[in-house]
Amino acid sequence: MSGIAHIRMDEEDLEAAATYRNLGNGHGQESALQLFVNAKKKINDIFRNIGQYVCEADKFVRDVSSSVDITTLVSEENIKTVKGFREKIDGIAEVLSRDHMKVVFFGRTSNGKSTVINAMLRDKILPSGIGHTTHCFIQVEGTDSKEASLRTEESDEPKSIKDIKQLASALSTVKLSQNSLIRILWPKDKCRLLREDVVLVDSPGIDVTPDLDTWIDKFCLDADVFVLVANAESTLMQTEKNFFHKVSSRLSQPNIFILQNRWDVSEMEEDIEAVKQQHIERNTEFLADELNVTDKRSAKDRVFFVSAREALASRLNCDKGIATPERILLPGFQARLFEFANFEKEFEVCISQSAVKTKFEQHTKRAHLINSEIRSVMEEAYTKSLTLQDEQLQLRKDKSERLNRLDKQLDSLTSEVKTKIRNVVDEVERKVSSALNDEIRRLSLLVEEFERPFHPDPMLLNIYKKELHNHIEQTLGRNLQARCSTLVIQAVDATQMNMTERLGEILPAENKQQLLNLIPKRDFEIAYRLDCRNLCAGFREDIEFRFSLSPTALMQRFLGIKGHLQDLSAAPNVVRGTVGGDNNQPIPLRGDSDLLISLLATFASLTSRSTLGAAVVVGLVAKTAGWKVIVVTGALYGGVYLYERLTWTSKARERAFKQQYVDYASSKLRLIIDLTSSNCSHQVQQELTSSFARLCHHADVTKSNLESEIKEVDKSLSVIKEISARAKTLRNKADFFDQELKGFVLQFLSHSGL
Repeated sequence: MSGIAHIRMDEEDLEAAATYRNLGNGHGQESALQLFVNAKKKINDIFRNIGQYVCEADKFVRDVSSSVDITTLVSEENIKTVKGFREKIDGIAEVLSRDHMKVVFFGRTSNGKSTVINAMLRDKILPSGIGHTTHCFIQVEGTDSKEASLRTEESDEPKSIKDIKQLASALSTVKLSQNSLIRILWPKDKCRLLREDVVLVDSPGIDVTPDLDTWIDKFCLDADVFVLVANAESTLMQTEKNFFHKVSSRLSQPNIFILQNRWDVSEMEEDIEAVKQQHIERNTEFLADELNVTDKRSAKDRVFFVSAREALASRLNCDKGIATPERILLPGFQARLFEFANFEKEFEVCISQSAVKTKFEQHTKRAHLINSEIRSVMEEAYTKSLTLQDEQLQLRKDKSERLNRLDKQLDSLTSEVKTKIRNVVDEVERKVSSALNDEIRRLSLLVEEFERPFHPDPMLLNIYKKELHNHIEQTLGRNLQARCSTLVIQAVDATQMNMTERLGEILPAENKQQLLNLIPKRDFEIAYRLDCRNLCAGFREDIEFRFSLSPTALMQRFLGIKGHLQDLSAAPNVVRGTVGGDNNQPIPLRGDSDLLISLLATFASLTSRSTLGAAVVVGLVAKTAGWKVIVVTGALYGGVYLYERLTWTSKARERAFKQQYVDYASSKLRLIIDLTSSNCSHQVQQELTSSFARLCHHADVTKSNLESEIKEVDKSLSVIKEISARAKTLRNKADFFDQELKGFVLQFLSHSGL
C-alpha cells in the first residue's frame, strides 16, 4: 500500500464498526446524560411543589394580615419576604424549565469543529469544509416538532434549515455578524443528545476576531463544557491558549476537553507515539499548570485523539446500514472510532455532572434557604397562634365564669328583691287599710266640714250631693296622702336604692353610674282612687218630715218595718225588726203576757187600717181610761207634734241629710277598704317591679354583651385554630421539602459538597 492505504472492509472491520455504532448510540447501557435528565425532572418536580407551597404560604400570610384579631401572628416584614419568595421561586422554576446541558466548541479555523458536532449528532447539520466556513455562532437544540427549522436573533420566525449555508457560511454574501447566534431546532427523535437536553454550540475560529470577551460574556458564561478542537498536525497555538485563559478568568474551573482532530494523518508518520506523547504532555501542562482547572492525572483523561471525518462518515453509513467506502477510512480507524466514542462517553459523564452542579446546585441552595425562611415564618406563626389560642381560651374561661356567676347572683338577687317587694307591698297595704279605716271613722267630721247652701229642691240637692262627693273624695285623698305617701315614697326610694346598690355589686364597676341613671328622677306618687260619686251613686236621702210619736213611727221603732208584722202570729215570742241596724234579726220580747201581745197585735192591726181603725182605738182607750186623760194626752201629743213640725227647718233637713250620707258612705267606703289598699300596694309593687325590671334589663344587656363577647372569642378561637392548623401543616410541608432537597443533594449533588 502506498500513500493513503485503501482498505477492504472484512468481517472483523464490520464487527468493530457495529460495536462502535452501538457505543455511539448508547445501546446496551444507560446514558450518563440521564443523570442530568433525571435531576432536571426531579428538581422541576420539587420546585413545582415548592412553588405551590410558597403560593399557599403567601395566601396564608395575606389571610392572616387581613384578619383583624390575629395580625400579630405574621409581621409585615415576613409578609413581604414570603411574597418576594413567590416571585423568586417562579423565576427559578421558569429558568429550570429551560435549563439544558450546554457545550461550546472552540478552536482555530478549519480545525473541524463543525465536523465534530455533526459526528456527535450523527448527521450533516452544520456546514463544513476547507477553510473558514462557520462565520457566526450556531446553537443546535432539540425540538418536539418533526420538522427542523432555524431562527435568528433578529426574528423569531422559523426559517428553512437550508438557509443555514447563506446565514452562517463565511463564503456567503448574506452572512450574519460574528456575534450573532443562529438557533437550529432539530427533531429530538433524530438525535439522542438533543433528546436528553444537550445543546451544542459551534463557534467561528478564535483566530479570526479579537472580540473574544464579548463571545465569552454572551455565549460562554452558562456553558457546562468547553471542547477545544485542535489540529493534530500542529501543537497548541497561543491564540487558543489566550482564549481559554480568558474563559478561566471569568469562570471558576471550567470543564475543558481537548480533541486532537485529524489524527488519521498520523498513519503517515513513522514515530506516531512520540508525537502523541508530545501532544499529551503539552495539553496536560496547559490544563493542569497554566489553567489550573484539573490535576495532571485527570488532565490526561481530557485529551482525545480522533478523526471527526472518519467518525461522521462511519456513523452516517452505519445508520444507513451500508459499509463505509474504503477510500474514507485509513488504517487504525477502529482505534480512532473507539477514541471518539470514549470522548463522547467521558464528555457525557462530565457535562451531565457539571450541568447538574452548575444548573441546579445554586438553585437547590436558594430553595433550601427559601424553604428554611418560610419554615421559620410558619414556626413563628404556629408558636404565636398556640400562645394566642391559650390566651383566648383563658379569656373565654374568664368570661364564661363571669357569666355563670352573674346568672347565679341575679337569680339570688331576684329572689331577695321579690321578698323585699312583697314585704314593702304588704306594709303599704296594711298602712293604707289602717289609714282609710281611721278616715272612715272620722267621716262625720269631714261631712260636717262641708259647708254649702242647702236647699231641698231636687235639682239643687243633686248639685249639693255632687259637690259633697268631690269634697269627701278630695279630702280623703289628701288625708291618705298626708298619712301614707311620705312613708310609702321613702320605702320605695329605699328599696330602689337598695336594688341598685345590690345590682351594682354584681355588675362591672363602669356600669354603676349607668344604674344610678336608671332610678326615676321624680318622686313616686300613689293615686288613691276612691271615686265617691260612683260609690255613693245609690244614696237616696229621706228629708221629709216624720213625727217621731206617730203610730207608724212607734210601731217601726218597736216592731220593725211594716212588712214583718204578719209574722207575729207565727212567732208569738219573737219579733223581727231592723231596730238599730239593717239586719233582719229576731228580737226577743220580755215577759210572757198574752194580753200585752194581743193588745199590741190588735193595735198594730188597727193602725194599719184607715181612720176608722184609729177611732175604734181611741174609743176603746177612752172607755178604759176616761176622757180627761185622753184630752190631756192629746194636747201633749199635739204639742209635741207642733214642736217637731216647727223645728223641721232647712238646717234640720241638712243635718238629717248629712247623717244619712255619713251612714251610707261609711258602709260603702268600708266595702272598698281592701280594694283601695290593694290598689295602692299594687301601684307600689308595679313601681318597684318596673324599677327592678329596668335594672335587670341593664344586667341582661351586660349578660348579652358577655354572651356576644364569648361568641366573638369562640369565633376568634375558631379562626386561630384554623390558622394554627394551617401554620402547622405549612411548617410540616417545609420539613418535607427540606427532606426532598436533601434527598436531591444526596442523589445528584453529593460530589459538590452542598
